[in-house]
Amino acid sequence: MKYGEIWYINFLESIGHEQGKDRPALIVQSDQQLKITNIITVIPLTSNIKNKHNDDIIIIKDDTNNLFYDSALKVHHIKSFDESRFIKRIGAVEVRVLEEVKAYLKKHFSL
Repeated sequence: MKYGEIWYINFLESIGHEQGKDRPALIVQSDQQLKITNIITVIPLTSNIKNKHNDDIIIIKDDTNNLFYDSALKVHHIKSFDESRFIKRIGAVEVRVLEEVKAYLKKHFSL
């Protein structure tokens, strides 16, 4: 597992507006931190881009990310899971997407 990879993850059941079920998510935890913990921080994706929030980041499907649909990173839904919930690697995102994620995280956490 590496920073910037998209993995299919078991999110289990959701409550309210939480993302649920098995779904793709982007690893946003640094490679350095991934080496020292089994808890991995991700941002879930959804193919429902009609309900995009202003801060959500659109990812266009391509041969690098291997998504089935154009998708939105649901940036307000940052989650951390044990690595046992990670089902399989799907692909990775381009640098542009990672830069947008970094900018959003600075805003989210007032960094």
